[in-house]
Amino acid sequence: MITKVLVLLLVFASAQSRPEDLYTHADVIHHSQPIYEDTIPYEFAYAVNDEYAGADFGHSEQSDGENVKGSYSVQLPDGRKQVVTYVADDYAGFVAQVQYYGQAQYPATYGPPVTFRPIYEPQLVYQ
Repeated sequence: MITKVLVLLLVFASAQSRPEDLYTHADVIHHSQPIYEDTIPYEFAYAVNDEYAGADFGHSEQSDGENVKGSYSVQLPDGRKQVVTYVADDYAGFVAQVQYYGQAQYPATYGPPVTFRPIYEPQLVYQ
């Protein structure tokens, strides 16, 4: 009987010594993510327009360190261009406005895509 009581007390003591939630433990809270005091303004942009591959997309974004404004665009397979303009901050979160340009086109028959290889013409160099 005493053995059963001692085993029960050991199990209860070990359960009490373990933290209830590992993610709210004091060590995890203080060391999980760095806190940055200074904000850094930035600005970037890129665009790709490859007629041979059919890729047409881009992205631009700027920040004053607190708020972020930007837009990105992509040419959709149905022929339309999708443009997303967004603003993000700590108060309102991510707010986006999506616009489409052009008319969606769906072919009557489907088949393999028509592609043309670039024409390579070697140039002779005389020395």
